[in-house]
Amino acid sequence: MGELVDRDTEHLHLLKLSYYITAGAVGFFSLFGLLYAALGIFTATANFPVHPNQLPPRFFGWFLAAVGIGAFLFGEAVAILTYWAGHSIALRRRRVFCLVIAGLICLKIPYGTAIGVCTFIVLSRPSVRALFEPEPAPAPGVQ
Repeated sequence: MGELVDRDTEHLHLLKLSYYITAGAVGFFSLFGLLYAALGIFTATANFPVHPNQLPPRFFGWFLAAVGIGAFLFGEAVAILTYWAGHSIALRRRRVFCLVIAGLICLKIPYGTAIGVCTFIVLSRPSVRALFEPEPAPAPGVQ
């Protein structure tokens, strides 16, 4: 039994590290959305000649800026949720939340898919489920 608990503890530790690394990578790459936003703002505020029968460049610039800011905010939200899932694994809490985030991480092919599948496998074990269960409250009047 001791070997099983050590294996589970080691697998949870590796999952925690994987989630932290994934959160950092997602957070970093979401910064590229700001690059699109800056390019869009530059396009919207510059004085380009407008030809008849074409959309004005200002419209395209503001649209590009909105898409860039949206991509940045979405990426940062995913990074925060991924980090929180790793932290929850470390604390042995919020098992269902970790499984939901594992499903979201599965969309990041191929690395995220491997982490998500490993998360499903590890968190589905009965011995790991027991680690995530809250400790029973002491009976009233017993000290």
